[in-house]
Amino acid sequence: MEQVSEGRAREWLLRTAGLLIGTLALAVAFIAAYVGALHDPTPRDLPVGFVLGDQRAEAVLAAVRGQSHVVEPIEYDDAAAADDGLHDREVYGVLASDPQGGLLLTVASASGPSATTAIAQVFTTAAQRANTPLRVTDRVPVASTDPRGVVPFYLNVGYVLGGYLASTVLGIAVGTTPRTLRRSALRIAALTVYSVVLGVAGALVVGPGLGAFAHHLVAIAATGALTVLAAAMIASAIQGWLGILGTGLVILLLVVVGNPGSGGIYAPEFLPDGLRGMHRWNVPGLANDLTKSAVYFHGRAALWPAVGLAVWAVVGAAGLLTATLVRGRRAAVPTRVRSGSGEASGTG
Repeated sequence: MEQVSEGRAREWLLRTAGLLIGTLALAVAFIAAYVGALHDPTPRDLPVGFVLGDQRAEAVLAAVRGQSHVVEPIEYDDAAAADDGLHDREVYGVLASDPQGGLLLTVASASGPSATTAIAQVFTTAAQRANTPLRVTDRVPVASTDPRGVVPFYLNVGYVLGGYLASTVLGIAVGTTPRTLRRSALRIAALTVYSVVLGVAGALVVGPGLGAFAHHLVAIAATGALTVLAAAMIASAIQGWLGILGTGLVILLLVVVGNPGSGGIYAPEFLPDGLRGMHRWNVPGLANDLTKSAVYFHGRAALWPAVGLAVWAVVGAAGLLTATLVRGRRAAVPTRVRSGSGEASGTG
């Protein structure tokens, strides 16, 4: 009997040590990711459009590019194409000869206030050196209730958090791996309903509640529901295969690396090389891009973020169903939850 007690104590100590070491590694990764990505944001290759044949704009862009790599010239065939590029968020601004004389810089600060501010500063300095007047206009400004353009980021932080927490709570309550496809389908259905409810709740908070985006309730609710579902399904799939300990990997992907790489705090061009393109495929980045498109750009450039989030949701659901087929059906007898061991990662 004493040997059994010692064995259980040793198992408890090993499990506790493993959890603490894992938590320590996650916390260190969190510090490294956030401080590493955001401690010294330096703009590089911010895309600025110009029309081919506009010699004055081309000359200034060439001079700026020759002195630094803050901006990257993007060529368009005509003014209409350049305007489309601005509204489709291909570029942060368009530089052109001003009909009133000098240069005209048209920006869309809703794409990223940090980026458009940096661009305006660069061209203001260049125009002063060339003794050329520069007029700056903001075609798509941020809302007065969102002066720094960070409301979409923090809104989606809440949506992503709610998604993976819901999956985690269900995993603790009824087991991370459903034992049958029917139970797996019920879990997916429950998380879908939860996602819709949280999407609506978030829209009501930032709309009537706080007055940030009061005129886009339906768009924000739909975006939020899709974001929550994508996060919940990814978490469910990982936890279905790895158990409740897979939550650490979920947090690493969606929070530790996902949030700095989303481009929500600083535009992607301010981030280190490894994070610059992450917003195009990770859930926080896709959610941030989709929210901006819905709120500020009348849905333009929304197709890829919406498709990306939908793909993550479908892949996550497929991962959970596969885990059920492989791990759930192997469990002939439900895993016993050992008192005091915190082992809630069995099949449900």
